[in-house]
Amino acid sequence: MKAFGKVKTACMKSRAVVVFAIMLSFGVLFPNAALRAVEPEEKISVLVSILPQEYFVKRVGGDRVDVTVLVGPGQSPHTFEPSPRQMAEISNAKVFFRIGPEFEEGIIPKIRGLYPDLEIVDTRANISMIPLVRHDHADDHGLEHSPKHDTGNDPHIWLDPKRVMIQAETIARTLARLDPEHAGAYEENLREFLHDLEQLDGEISSVLEPFRGQSFYVFHPAFGYFADSYGLKQVAIEIEGKEPTARQLASLVNRARADGVKVIFVQPQFSRKNAQAVAREIGGAVVPINPLPKEYLLELGTIAQTIREALSRQ
Repeated sequence: MKAFGKVKTACMKSRAVVVFAIMLSFGVLFPNAALRAVEPEEKISVLVSILPQEYFVKRVGGDRVDVTVLVGPGQSPHTFEPSPRQMAEISNAKVFFRIGPEFEEGIIPKIRGLYPDLEIVDTRANISMIPLVRHDHADDHGLEHSPKHDTGNDPHIWLDPKRVMIQAETIARTLARLDPEHAGAYEENLREFLHDLEQLDGEISSVLEPFRGQSFYVFHPAFGYFADSYGLKQVAIEIEGKEPTARQLASLVNRARADGVKVIFVQPQFSRKNAQAVAREIGGAVVPINPLPKEYLLELGTIAQTIREALSRQ
């Protein structure tokens, strides 16, 4: 027992040195940080926009964070408006991790006015963004999207594990600034999360490698980063946030037939009507996939398998 006690004491001292070094590194990286430190036993109240972010923050923050999600299950970030109750609950948060959905642009000025002490951290920092103009779909003039209709960058950066790694690092740095006493724990959690993301990325790459260059059809173009990362092409029924015209729908049906498509993917946040119309015309099926996974690793892996099964039928 005495020997064990000595080992335990030595390990504790060693860990203290590691934690101190990590704290110093965060201080060097962010010498002008303005975030308010929390008390050692106080949890960090975190606000996020969408469900996948809740998973990211909890993986990094562990039991040191309480996370509030604005867009709940079944809701769409593209049409979301916070309720008065949600706006009031924001007062409890110490940090808001934004990620890019359109509704953020509308509420952030209000949040800054109501809660000037709330730190807003943009998790898009250091991420290579894809413009929506690169996403493929059928329009009135043919099958390619014209540059004059550019609608900005694709906000769905959470659907590529490699880009999530960058977001996780931003989250870890922020939590360490807020709570330097537990910086070592955040760093350890980050390492474990990055390992899991790397493993997921490798598994998805293996699953989809035989189908590189092939197209999969979706209603809403949420999977641009996923397609970009794994060498696929996303073709969307929805065009610039609007349902297709009859002419656009007919053009899409012709292309789907040419591609041998048998599956149209739909998201639970959107109507299935037009996807079902295309599926009927091509003798295919409508299959749901959720772009807002709560259990990120498990659900994104399932999405990859679902897309693989669809592509194997083409």
